[in-house]
Amino acid sequence: MTAAESVRAAVAAVTDPELRRPIGDLDMVRDITVEDGVAHVGIVLTIVGCPAADRIERDVRGAAAAVPGVTGVEVEVGVMTPAERTALTERLRAGRPARHMPFGPDSLTRVILVSSGKGGVGKSTVTANLAVALADQGLAVGLVDADVHGFSIPGLLGIPAGTQPTRIDDLMLPPVAHGVKTISIGMFLRDGESVVAWRGPMLHRTVSQFLTDVFFGDLDILLIDMPPGTGDIAISIGQILPHAEVLVVTTPQAAASDVAIRSGLVARQTGQRVIGVIENMSAYTLPDGTVIDLFGAGGGAAVAEALSAPDAPVPLLASIPLSPALRQGGDEGVPVVTSAPDDAAAQAIRTMAAALARRGRGLSGRSLPLSIG
Repeated sequence: MTAAESVRAAVAAVTDPELRRPIGDLDMVRDITVEDGVAHVGIVLTIVGCPAADRIERDVRGAAAAVPGVTGVEVEVGVMTPAERTALTERLRAGRPARHMPFGPDSLTRVILVSSGKGGVGKSTVTANLAVALADQGLAVGLVDADVHGFSIPGLLGIPAGTQPTRIDDLMLPPVAHGVKTISIGMFLRDGESVVAWRGPMLHRTVSQFLTDVFFGDLDILLIDMPPGTGDIAISIGQILPHAEVLVVTTPQAAASDVAIRSGLVARQTGQRVIGVIENMSAYTLPDGTVIDLFGAGGGAAVAEALSAPDAPVPLLASIPLSPALRQGGDEGVPVVTSAPDDAAAQAIRTMAAALARRGRGLSGRSLPLSIG
């Protein structure tokens, strides 16, 4: 290859951090020449003010500089024409119409709802950490924050306030945090707004738009952080995604586990299948080995038993111990599976994620039994 061809090959392999595809495949690379060791590289971004512009330019510069014989790099950055953007969005949709819900029963993406009977059991914290742990397993993971009134996923993942999806014409690209493509109503609030006071129709429309208007691309798993209880959103998602799988989060205490059972039963009524129970805030082990059951014991096992049927056992997937690191990670926006991977809570979540990642599908499209071994 000539020097220019070598630089083009290196630059073309740079990945767009939002679209998660090489910029060469996205037709973002323009003229490239090499003169006296200096590579002159032309690229185009999808839109003016692209939030990933600095990273793309930095990665392009690094890729070109790494080519043997290149002693300097100059990068010229432009913007796609409207016709080029239209061609790009059509190619990304792969023939699917705009505002198409891609997560139907025939989709290869597993849709997993994370639900709880009541608030305060750490459901969103578990969901955020599970999403990151699954992404660390090499899976393409999306996360929908469907807890519209109590949204917390952006903060748990460290997504800065004011971050919004990138729009390429009518294509809406979700922000990516810790390898997880994420969407939340918190990304659409105006300055000064912090409360969403909506009723049924608006809630249904919001959830529907998250699933149709947001372009997640090809996902292995889509996690949906459900609001606590069995209200409007649970009913709406039951209608839109009756084939979804459900994880139920509870704490060990009976007051939480009794209510958690109801959320699993409601999901089952819509046709969704409960695939496991997660017990959060379980026993905490002190440095001297003393075990403290601050919230009691046995709640997760009780929920799993209550939701099991002879032909459809529901396992207790994980008992996640109380963990200062888990709480701190949520406050700082760095999930514990990343910030403290050796922590007992992080290990429990990673073990569960590994089991979910190993799980396959049968010929009928139904998920195969889950094993934690």
